[in-house]
Amino acid sequence: MSPKPDNIAAIATAPGRGGIGVVRVSGQKLAAMAAVLTGRQLTPRVATYTSFLAADGATLDQGIALFFTAPHSYTGEEVLELQGHGGPAVLQCVLQRCLELGARLAQPGEFTQRAFLNDKIDLAQAESVADLIDATTEQAARSAMRSLQGEFSAAIHHAVAQLIDLRMLVEATLDFPEEEIEIADRQLGANKLTALLHEVANIASLAKQGSILREGAQVVLVGAPNAGKSSLLNRLAGEEVALVSEIPGTTRDAIRQALQVRGVPLHLIDTAGLRETIDEVERMGIARTQLALSRADVVLVLLDESQQRTLPEDQAILAQLPDRIPRLYLHNKIDLSGHSAGVEKRDGEQHLYLSAKTGAGLEILQEKLLETIGWHQETGVFMARARHLAALSSAERHLFEAGRQLNHPELFAEELREAQNSLNSITGEFTADDLLGEIFSRFCIGK
Repeated sequence: MSPKPDNIAAIATAPGRGGIGVVRVSGQKLAAMAAVLTGRQLTPRVATYTSFLAADGATLDQGIALFFTAPHSYTGEEVLELQGHGGPAVLQCVLQRCLELGARLAQPGEFTQRAFLNDKIDLAQAESVADLIDATTEQAARSAMRSLQGEFSAAIHHAVAQLIDLRMLVEATLDFPEEEIEIADRQLGANKLTALLHEVANIASLAKQGSILREGAQVVLVGAPNAGKSSLLNRLAGEEVALVSEIPGTTRDAIRQALQVRGVPLHLIDTAGLRETIDEVERMGIARTQLALSRADVVLVLLDESQQRTLPEDQAILAQLPDRIPRLYLHNKIDLSGHSAGVEKRDGEQHLYLSAKTGAGLEILQEKLLETIGWHQETGVFMARARHLAALSSAERHLFEAGRQLNHPELFAEELREAQNSLNSITGEFTADDLLGEIFSRFCIGK
């Protein structure tokens, strides 16, 4: 994929009213366009207060004009930014004038795509731009900024450099087969491979934490009707987002609430109680509960501790839960049973005692919830996507297989080559054009 030679333009600020709005243009020979738009020659990289002019010379708006020469710009091309008032109508007028002067409307993510194609940033950094915009927590924003500044890419490049060094050692034995391979050389290769496996595994661990920050975890609340699911949802959310009633079956549909637990985004889903019912609306809600369960990262099974025993409804619910999904058993209403807040482990399962009404045991729940989804606070977490995790997993598989082929240099070399391709796909050194199109199409217009 090569950069296109035409000029692109878009409104770079969010839709709606605002104090400031920005129209951005990128391409070639923009000095002439800037002169027509502003009626003056702009000095590169100097903010100039000026009018933005229509074709008849009338003033469309007034604001700051900035002109950047190539390659000293975000995209690596010439860039013109017009910073005016943030009203939708005036921004559209300025944008339309840019289109009249030969630019075309930019596609989603096309500015960042050009930055990537012009070697201003690599693919991992380009994706982190969108992740920074979409970040919903402070931790996620910090992680995305680290990736944007190149920390994730630097880690990948260092691993690739170690991999290339190992490949050079192996390729030398293939190019000069008449030379006997010393045992010491074999051991050196094995040691380098072990170190490389450890390095890639460490990057994967940090990336998995970043993936949790980016995507959040799907947490599903299930339990018998009137077990207190809605009360617990309200307690965790810190507001009344679900209707609470003593009447069983009040929740007819899944209620979704985004929340943060110690800076980690979670998507909490309060479901309709799983039970047999003749109510058609409630049956539809229960069907959606089953769908939510199939996509869950962890299931919170709410039990009514005030009953002091497992009810038949609870047994029926447990029988419907997918075995592959981790679960936490929450014994609610300890304010009625008299049981103290805490954790017990039975048959390898975690049982937490709490009260959704008083909040007792809530901190323990938050801690165990993060532990169950695999979150552990580490320094240097990278914002990562599913494709990054898949590429790292592929690299680990090929490196592990290479370890099994130490005595077969040709196979060993091939596994190393495949591992390098997997790592290179993260930063874009080896990425199919159709994948690039898919990645950038998910960006917002003007970025």
